[in-house]
Parts: sequence; structure tokens; C-alpha cells
Amino acid sequence: MPEDYKALAVPEGTTGTVVVEASKWLEDNQWILDLAADEPFIVGFVGHLEPDDANFEGSLARFSANPLFRGIRLGGGHLRAISDNTFLANIEKLAAKALTLDLLINPEMLSTLPTLVEHTPEMHIVINHIAGVRISEQPPDPSWVSAIHEVARYPNIYCKVSGLAEHTGQIPAPTDVDYYTPTIDVLWDAFGEDRLIYGSNWPVSERFAPYKVVQQIVNDYFSAKGEAVKAKFFWQNAKAAYQLK
Repeated sequence: MPEDYKALAVPEGTTGTVVVEASKWLEDNQWILDLAADEPFIVGFVGHLEPDDANFEGSLARFSANPLFRGIRLGGGHLRAISDNTFLANIEKLAAKALTLDLLINPEMLSTLPTLVEHTPEMHIVINHIAGVRISEQPPDPSWVSAIHEVARYPNIYCKVSGLAEHTGQIPAPTDVDYYTPTIDVLWDAFGEDRLIYGSNWPVSERFAPYKVVQQIVNDYFSAKGEAVKAKFFWQNAKAAYQLK
């Protein structure tokens, strides 16, 4: 709940958050929007709608009437329908409303993004949790590196530097930024300073590392690149990706 999150995040300097996909239940979209009505800490919400649902257009109209509703998140399984006419037509409706598509995908699904982007080139896409690559202190999987650089060629694709602790598979996860640097370096080289976004993945992240540690890892990395870059990473790029007011 908001008070639980704020108790952890406010002491670390967080002043607001974009909530992403409380669940796949349709009415949980409304639940979050209702929470946000009384909670100014929630500055945006990315919900979930099924793109093959016959009621997709009506549900999209209903929730997007609230300016805090900034898009939807889909899992990689949905992208297997990327050649389906209904799927593409509904994604076009999302793009027409200047809403963002978050994608919770694995490394293999990165190869589907060029088709999606070229179909709706005006739509913002946010890759969640660095597309799920396994993290160690060693350089990441070369096939993931190649795929990341391929999708980063499209200027409307952003990437959240999130899920780092979780993708080590270690409980507790390492706390030293050097452990994560080989992976973050790839993202930095591919997306640069304007298209990387901070994400805590809280409360899932809590299983692997405390909120303070999750934020400190990326703070250590991006602080070394200067205050202007740090501001972009922690809030300005998210504002651009989700077209927040």
C-alpha cells in the first residue's frame, strides 16, 4: 500500500512514483486509480488490459479518461500474437491515445520488438527489468547484448534498469555496484543518458534486497556520471517515456 512504500522510499529521497500493473484483474486498474485520487505520491499508473479482449477499446476509453492512466503492461506471451490483426489494431488504439506500452519480456522476446515498433512507430515502449537477463559480475550473455543494441536503435524504446537484484538469483543479492556494472554498462552504451529509467520493482525486490540497497546500487552507478545524468535517470526520462504532465 502507499504508506508501506513511502515509509521506505521517502527517506531515500523519492518524491513520487509510477505504479506498474498491480495485477491482471481488470478492476484493479480502477483500484489503483482510486488510490491515486487520494495519494498525490502516485504520479502515474501503467495498468493491464488484454489486447485480445473484445472489450479492449471500451476498457481503454474508461481508464484513459483519467490522466493518471499512462499505458498498459504486457508479458512476453502476448507478443507471440504480434501478427494477429486484433492484437495490432488494439495496440494502434493505445498508441493513438499517446499511451505507453510496458513490456515484461525475456531476452528471447527482444527480437519481436522491431516488428512492433515499425507497426506503431509513434508509440513509446518501455522494456521492464532489462528484459530478464541473468546478472553476475561477468559480462552478460552476448546474445542479449546484441539484441539490446538492436532494439536501442529505435528512439522510442526505453529501458528500466530494474530487477537487478532479482536477476542475480541470490538471496540476499550482492550490494556492490561493481557486481552489476558489466550489465549496466551495456545498457548505458546502447540507450545512453536519455532512455534509461529507474525502477525499484518493489515489493518483489524485497525478497532479494532491501529498497535502500536496490536504489543505492544504481545511485552509485549513475551518480558517477554527474548530477544532470542522475536527474534524467531517476525522473526526467520516466516523465518523457510516460508523457507525464
